[in-house]
Amino acid sequence: MDDAHQSGENMNLSSEALENHQTRSSNEGKEKRLWQKVKYQLVEYHSLPGYLRDNDFVVGHYRSEWPLKQALLSIFSIHNETLNVWTHLIGFFLFLSLTIYTAMKVPKVVDLHTLQHFPDVLKKADLHKVHAELMTCLPSLPNMPDLHRLREELKTTLPSMDYLPSLSSWHIRELLYNCLPERFSSGNYTDVCVLQRSVKEELANILAPLMVRPITRWPFFAFLGGAMFCLLASSTCHLISCTSERLSYIMLRLDYAGITALISTSFYPPVYYSFMCNPFFCNLYIGFITVLGITTVLFSLLPVFQTPQFRTVRACLFCAMGFSGIAPIMHKLIWFWGQPEALHTFGYELLMGAFYGLGALVYATRIPERWMPGKFDIAGHSHQLFHVLVVAGAYTHYRAGLVYLRWRDLQGC
Repeated sequence: MDDAHQSGENMNLSSEALENHQTRSSNEGKEKRLWQKVKYQLVEYHSLPGYLRDNDFVVGHYRSEWPLKQALLSIFSIHNETLNVWTHLIGFFLFLSLTIYTAMKVPKVVDLHTLQHFPDVLKKADLHKVHAELMTCLPSLPNMPDLHRLREELKTTLPSMDYLPSLSSWHIRELLYNCLPERFSSGNYTDVCVLQRSVKEELANILAPLMVRPITRWPFFAFLGGAMFCLLASSTCHLISCTSERLSYIMLRLDYAGITALISTSFYPPVYYSFMCNPFFCNLYIGFITVLGITTVLFSLLPVFQTPQFRTVRACLFCAMGFSGIAPIMHKLIWFWGQPEALHTFGYELLMGAFYGLGALVYATRIPERWMPGKFDIAGHSHQLFHVLVVAGAYTHYRAGLVYLRWRDLQGC
């Protein structure tokens, strides 16, 4: 009986111990979930570690030292970095789409834009005069094509635009390589007769649309690559810099490198396409901005560069990079004064500079949150406005780049 009683008591004790263990486990699970819930809550500025403190006018809704997974998932939640992430992430996809469009469509768009008025050129051309002058000047070319027949063929073919590429290349070969001797286009005019000025202009008007040759696109794609790198780096930095001091340090450097890349590569299209016929100035300006960009990236590696005290210094340094573009732009404007494309691109560049300059001013002065701290924590604070203005400035520069491409495709050097 004693053994049976002792066994029953042991069983009761085991049952109680099991219940107590389950209760403790349940309580610990609730406490853990509650702790995680509290840990991933948003905090105010005064609760942040030093490396996350940047703008004391943005008072609340901060993420502080969240795990990487939670930081990544917070892209779909509301906090004071949500719009910072999405403004540049949307900008990245915008420029990715523009890059694909440019690679696939822009050369064709330029060619069609150039040649859409070609039938009018043929109608206005005095082909009787051109033909007679060429036959007089080049009597040893009995197989020169009949320009009247050429006009009829082009007028028949051009409306459909289907055979335009093969047509233009055929007539270029026929008119230039077969009709005109090599010495005629070499610049040595001492041993050939000189065409009348009006005839040369007439012939130039006929041949110019057929001589469209898309120029190199690498400066334009360098700019698009710099813009995408800047926007994606910025978006990623704002998303995951809240995880740890080390990762924050790395991401901020990547963000500064992205800004520098955008500014530097923005110089490439205007400088290259403005001075492509003068390699000295082209290499001088591109080399200068490239060296300045590399220097800025190296300077940004200094730990003191990211402190709030250097906020104005950062803005001024990036502005100085932008202002260094005044020299080549003014040089282009003086050199090509009277060219519609030069004035057109100058207007775009003024607008781009206004967007970037206003963005830097807003970023440095922390407007509008400095006027009403805490009122713009979620939406409307200076960094978000800065992001929007950067995307607007980059898109304006893209539009200027299209003008440069069309200009150089048409005129070459």
